Amino acid sequence: MPFPHLTAHLTTLTTTLLAASLLVLAPASAHAATAAKAVKPAASKDAAALPAYQADLSQTTVSGLSSGGFMAAQFAVAYSATVAGAGIIAGGPYFCSGQPGRFPYIPYLTNALTTCMNPGSAQVAPPVASELLRAANDFARARLIDDTANLKRQRVYLFSGTKDQTVTRPVVEQVGKFYQLAGTPAAQIRFVDTVGAGHAIITDNNQDKPCAVTDSPFINDCDFVQARDILQHLYPDLQPSSTTLTGKLIAFNQRSFIQNAYSSMNNTGYAYIPKACDSESCRVHVVFHGCLQTTQAIGDRFYTSTGYNQVADANKIIVLYPQAEPSPVYPYNPKGCWDFWGYTSINPIDPDFYRKSGTQMQAVKGMLDRLGSARNSRR
Repeated sequence: MPFPHLTAHLTTLTTTLLAASLLVLAPASAHAATAAKAVKPAASKDAAALPAYQADLSQTTVSGLSSGGFMAAQFAVAYSATVAGAGIIAGGPYFCSGQPGRFPYIPYLTNALTTCMNPGSAQVAPPVASELLRAANDFARARLIDDTANLKRQRVYLFSGTKDQTVTRPVVEQVGKFYQLAGTPAAQIRFVDTVGAGHAIITDNNQDKPCAVTDSPFINDCDFVQARDILQHLYPDLQPSSTTLTGKLIAFNQRSFIQNAYSSMNNTGYAYIPKACDSESCRVHVVFHGCLQTTQAIGDRFYTSTGYNQVADANKIIVLYPQAEPSPVYPYNPKGCWDFWGYTSINPIDPDFYRKSGTQMQAVKGMLDRLGSARNSRR
């Protein structure tokens, strides 16, 4: 899909340009892909507050597909003191859309559409890990994010399907280089790049899309459960997945964690709580859906049928599913993508999406803090 070329002038970052920004992370054919029956999410007035479970946040991990993969990488670096590992499916490195470019002008939107997706097709260079790590180090010194020294302890899972032309391998591989340059041991980084998958999260369910396609709901049958593959790397001590779920899937009031009106986040989020976590301290894994995988687009498919809950049920892991939502006006986000180029920022010339204080970042961290609070607390 061709993207408009932006000139290096501040005046070009207009509302019209923002309207083009959501031509990302899904092919043109996906615009009409709403065949999956949507399950209407609970309204915020109907959803209860997220309970406190006294979770062990020192073992928190994250994962995500596409814009969710970028968000997982972003959150893992910004909150590296909290996050112990990240699984990134068809996503790029931290601050990907911030490079190339130099203050006072960084074409975040252009970079997100080209450098961070299919740079070969766009005839631009892939992101450069060394430049992005340099930026992260600067942000850490300014205390905008946590100390990058924490990255050395993280475990990282990367995936690039050989049939994926939406976010291509050269982008994903820069995540590994970013972590290597940060001092993360090679044994802690796993890169899966031999599966003939399109742009999707992978399952072992023949009712899902064929492995090689890129189409809604972006959940493909490639004969293995990627959620298991990710969590096995992030938590090497895993027990076999449950065949029958014993825990509960809850809807909660996500709005209470959102600090401004420009978040493009749903009023309702979801979490899977294993039965053991009602009385024991559990770990937490955060899963970020991709573009066009919101409840408005595919109902409950992402948080019920991607395999995370079965793994979590047997391993005392709470799975948190924060929810972005389509936003047709401002911020312009009609496909319900997570923000990795600045659409939630009031000033797109100086966005904060990559900082701990970013709207979406802060909201998800608030959810984690709530899960980690003492049981029966009102915090």
